[in-house]
Amino acid sequence: MKRLFGLLTIALVVAACSNSRQTFRLSGEFKGFNQGELYIYDIDGQRPLDTIGVRKGRFQYEIPLEDSTLFVIVFPNFTELPVFGCKGAEVELKGDASHLKETTIKGTDENKLMTAFRRQTAQQTPPQQADAAETFIREHPASPFARYLLGRYFIQTPEPDYERATRLLTIISQALPQEKSLTATNKRIQGLSRQREGQKIPAFTAKDVSGRTVRSDVLKGDVNIITVWAKWNYESQSVQRQLLPLKKEYGDRLQIVSICLDADVRDCRRTVERDSLPWPTICDGRIWQTPLVVQLGFSYVPDNILTDRQGRIIDHSLRQGDLTKKIRERLQTDESSPGK
Repeated sequence: MKRLFGLLTIALVVAACSNSRQTFRLSGEFKGFNQGELYIYDIDGQRPLDTIGVRKGRFQYEIPLEDSTLFVIVFPNFTELPVFGCKGAEVELKGDASHLKETTIKGTDENKLMTAFRRQTAQQTPPQQADAAETFIREHPASPFARYLLGRYFIQTPEPDYERATRLLTIISQALPQEKSLTATNKRIQGLSRQREGQKIPAFTAKDVSGRTVRSDVLKGDVNIITVWAKWNYESQSVQRQLLPLKKEYGDRLQIVSICLDADVRDCRRTVERDSLPWPTICDGRIWQTPLVVQLGFSYVPDNILTDRQGRIIDHSLRQGDLTKKIRERLQTDESSPGK
């Protein structure tokens, strides 16, 4: 029955998106947002991060599209709006920049469904929102928004609930047995569940933005950090800048590897060179599908893992001020220890 429900949902989506036009068209109007730029990316990282110009509170965006895709629009204050797009569809956004959760998205039944969810949860507490997200997923497991809500409320949060996420992922997988991206989601949950103090990070190999090979054995300092950042997230960039003086102060005792979630590798390389970041930065343009991101279970920006010299996790997912404080405390303690 669940599989039948999923197939019926997919059929309705295909019917809603069938159109002779080969593009997806997005337009919008926002009060209180006169001029600026929005970022837009798809959750599977199949298309490069793009920008949408806003003029006098209005914008228009059109992109060739073959397969149905869930896009995420990121506002300057880093609020996100998920939007379902498909070939031939015309979707319209309308709202107030100061009340983005109440934004209306018209153009497909899926977007109308998500609009109803956002309005329902706009004034709810975080636990109530998580309960509502679970109800949505159970009632609409084949919806393209089900996987987004799974990540947003149970994975990409400072206090993730891996057991609940696994149960809901099973429901989505039963409704969409052919959806390959769910395998990556499952691997990410497994990686996140391994981020416990005392556990060792898995061995890894990756390429940095200069093409050099980066291996996990580079993390042999007294304190080691793997950070996640993106150009479209100000706080994560601020973390990178705050790590720079710490690296200069502690030298080889502090080892750092960064993962950048930008879709444009060249743009990431320019940022690294501009900010004179001396540690390896990994960026392959695949955003959340970057193999190392999946392997280590990262699903939040900014995010981080701290390890000791043996690769054991000291802490993870620390906020900016707590991160620098933890680094100093750990290194100062090691400095005063016998034999140091």
